[in-house]
Amino acid sequence: MSESSVESASELDPTAWGHKWGFADTEFVVHDDGAVELTGKRYLLSGYKMYHFLPYVEEVLGIKLDLDDLNQEIEDKFVAPSIRNEGFCRAVENAFDPGQVSWDERDRLLHSHGQTTTDEVYRVLYDRLERFADMVFYPESEDDARRLVELAAIHNVCLVPYGGGTSVSSALALPPSEKRMIVSVDMHRLNRIEWIDRENMRACIQAGIVGMDLEEQLRRQGLTSGHEPDSIELSTLGGWIATNASGMKKNRYGNIEQLVEQITLITPSGVVEHRDALPRVSMGMQPQLLFFGSEGNIGLITKAVMKIFPRPEVTQYGSLVFPNFKLGVGFLRELSGTDFIPASIRLVDNIQFKFGLALKGQSTGFAVLKERLAKFYVTRIRGFDPDQMVAATIVMEGSKAEVDYQQSNLNKLAGKYHGVPAGADAGRRGYMLTYAIAYIRDFVARFHVIGETFETSVPWSNIHRVCQAVKEKAAEQQLAWQLPGTFYVSYRVTQVYHTGVCIYFMYGLYTRGIKDPAGVFGRIEKSLRQTILDNGGSISHHHGVGKLRKEFVPQTMSAAAIELLRGVKKSTDPRNVFGVRNNVFAD
Repeated sequence: MSESSVESASELDPTAWGHKWGFADTEFVVHDDGAVELTGKRYLLSGYKMYHFLPYVEEVLGIKLDLDDLNQEIEDKFVAPSIRNEGFCRAVENAFDPGQVSWDERDRLLHSHGQTTTDEVYRVLYDRLERFADMVFYPESEDDARRLVELAAIHNVCLVPYGGGTSVSSALALPPSEKRMIVSVDMHRLNRIEWIDRENMRACIQAGIVGMDLEEQLRRQGLTSGHEPDSIELSTLGGWIATNASGMKKNRYGNIEQLVEQITLITPSGVVEHRDALPRVSMGMQPQLLFFGSEGNIGLITKAVMKIFPRPEVTQYGSLVFPNFKLGVGFLRELSGTDFIPASIRLVDNIQFKFGLALKGQSTGFAVLKERLAKFYVTRIRGFDPDQMVAATIVMEGSKAEVDYQQSNLNKLAGKYHGVPAGADAGRRGYMLTYAIAYIRDFVARFHVIGETFETSVPWSNIHRVCQAVKEKAAEQQLAWQLPGTFYVSYRVTQVYHTGVCIYFMYGLYTRGIKDPAGVFGRIEKSLRQTILDNGGSISHHHGVGKLRKEFVPQTMSAAAIELLRGVKKSTDPRNVFGVRNNVFAD
């Protein structure tokens, strides 16, 4: 189970919001005294009043929120009538149990989008989508998946794989130009661990399993997969592979392409897989490598063989405070070449550092004195500027000896860059904040604020250039569109590599009075992405391309490389059964 939860999975209501992010027992609410609270018992942030939340939002956006002027969600959401391929419908009716097929309008709408803010969530809540799933199908076995693909190929029906619905690249947005019947293939019922091989430390896992459920099942065996993306509570193994995902603890366990040894893919041309799961193999060109980042374009991922690990003896949190972002990056750069890199380390800029402080509750008693002393030490004795200082949150895992070694050397190296240890509690709270960010997006949307995140991978030499260029471009766009308030931009380094890092940007815009706010926001986002590419960043680190970034693909690979991929698609799926049209296959 994810460490985001403060109670066991069995004690929590799994009901999801549906169109919005996360679980229905959890949302940010405003009290009469202006304090914000996260409801439920699911997260460390839940259950206490945050008096600095709204003032922080107003400060960074340069506006005054009107708490009575709410963005009104559309209650009766439009869903177009289903397009029916009658031959296919009869074949499905004859081949499968009725409980595996859904024509329900709400079910169809839920399967017609992912979690991309402007192109999907904002439109389904406050406007309308352009294209809808015509049917939702739930395979319950690999044979079901194989038979469904065969029928779709025979009857010329479009299939769209659906996992956790957490895509933030418009990969689940259905192509408006698709005239065929679209069937969303929900993989959630393929959710078992088929076998565990303890001697070789691998497991065969069905692709529809949700990350949190996978970890809970492995935990009972004293094991872990080690893969912990921000979306672990909702995303699936198949989705991790299809997007080439990264987990927060990749330093210890690796990214998804390093964790998976074998994948089974059902295509219209047959089953594509390696015969055996092996640690490494030199067998010539490996088709399986094409499945990572395939984004639903070539088939249904039904299962995978993954590495598994013993659960760590110790998990220890920590945090460090640095005088400024440049020194924090210098610390990470030197850390990347050492033998004491923790499972996770993330460096937030000053704006996000203040954001974390804004989400704290009101301290009482001795805690007040402790906080005052800490602030006095950092700002008065060490001379840190509150408007420049940044923080790193740390997770160390392994044996007690490993963790002690990491802790000692991390603090020693941090001192070289004027870093100050800030305690385990701050580290744990900072790490867990990740799970609340998407809830914050949906909360502030009610007050006419559109917020989004995007990420990139950047060489060490380009980190500061990319961050500065994005801030400058955002300010330029603010003026060009004559937008109210201030365009909010902040960033954090979330992954450290030998040659560079992943930078995760957060940005937001007050949209009251703006015509077509989602459209304006989307165009600004594209300009920011182009700025990243122009300054040496990548198209994406782990979110993928989908349709959101399709126009940038020619800048990331040669024309011959694109045609090679299209040739693979044509040979495995000549009738374009998997017609979701992401990445190089987009319209």
